[in-house]
Amino acid sequence: MTQPSTARVYNTRHQARPYTPGRRRVSVYVAWSYPAEAGADPRELDNRFSTMTEVRRVTWPAYEKPEFADPRRFQQTIAGTLELFFWAWVPFQDFTAETTGHPVAMYQRVDQAGFMTPLDERVLADTDTLFVFGLDHLVTGQEATAGEIEAIRDWLGRDDTRLVLGPHHDVGADDDLTVRDLEYLHHGDALVPRQQRFGRYTRSLMTGLDVPVENRYGLRPAVREPGRIAALNIDRDLDERGWLEGVSTFNFHPHLPHYAVTGGDPGSVRVLGRQPIDRARPHPYSQAGNTEFNTFLWLPPTDARAGDILMADSTIFSTLFGADDSLRNFWRNVVTK
Repeated sequence: MTQPSTARVYNTRHQARPYTPGRRRVSVYVAWSYPAEAGADPRELDNRFSTMTEVRRVTWPAYEKPEFADPRRFQQTIAGTLELFFWAWVPFQDFTAETTGHPVAMYQRVDQAGFMTPLDERVLADTDTLFVFGLDHLVTGQEATAGEIEAIRDWLGRDDTRLVLGPHHDVGADDDLTVRDLEYLHHGDALVPRQQRFGRYTRSLMTGLDVPVENRYGLRPAVREPGRIAALNIDRDLDERGWLEGVSTFNFHPHLPHYAVTGGDPGSVRVLGRQPIDRARPHPYSQAGNTEFNTFLWLPPTDARAGDILMADSTIFSTLFGADDSLRNFWRNVVTK
C-alpha cells in the first residue's frame, strides 16, 4: 500500500459531494455495531470475530510485523481484527476515488465512539452507489427500521441509483452439531467457528425491499491451482449491462455465502455469476448434488424501482483476500456503469 499524501481524519463529519454528471458518488455502509462486535466475550466459541491474537497465532507469521504485533501500536483484541477490515478496504476506496473523482464515504451503523448513523437522507443525499456490507453477527440484533426501509425505497426511486447488498456467510445454522462440524471441516478456516451467523441487518433490509434472496452457508470455492480461485460460471446473455465485462474470477475466500433465490417473479432476480464449489471437502450443500453456488446477482429496475440492486459478498471488495485485474475490472464496472 502506498503512503497516502494526506493525513487521516476520524472525528469529523462527512463533507457533501456535489453531483457530477457521469461520475458516481459511492458510499459504503458497514451494518454492524462496532462496540457490540468488539465487545463480544472472547470466551464464547461461536458468533464472534477472532481476536487479533488468535489471528496472529493461526496465520503466523503473516501479522508479526510491529504494525500489527506490537500492542502499543495495534489492538490485540477483537477490535484489532475489525480494524483489519478497514485496512483491507482502503485499496477499493482509493481505486474508486481515482475512478470516479469522488472520495468514498465510509459509514458504520454504530461506530467506535458509539455514534449511530441510520440509513437516512444524510447518507443517501449525495450517494449514487451504496454498498451495504452485512458483517453484523445475528446475535447483535441489528435491524433496519421502517424509516430506513422507506428511505431506501425512495432513494431507489431516483434514476441511476445502485444498491449493492453484501450479507456475509451463515455458518452453522443447523442444530445438529455433527452438521456444524462438517461445515467447519469444509471451509477449513480455523478462525471461523462452528457457528458464525451474519447479516440480520441486510436480511431485514431485503425483506423490506421485497428482495427474494437469502444468504446461506459458508462455502469453499474450488481452485484451479494453489491460491487461484476457479473461474466463475458467468451467464453473459443475462448480463445486459456488462457488470461482468472483463471479469473471469473474483478473489479466493474460504467461506462464501450462497445467495439462494427464494421466490419472486421469474426473471426479477438474475443470477449472473456462479462459483464452483470445492467438492473434495464434503458439505451438505454439495452432498445434495450442487456443484456451484450463486455469488453475484442482479435485480434490474422495475416499474416501481428505478435503481439497480446487486448482490455480492463484502469480501470481494477486500484485499485481505487478494486483488488482480479481473477483480479491479469488476470494481470499475460496479462504480461506473
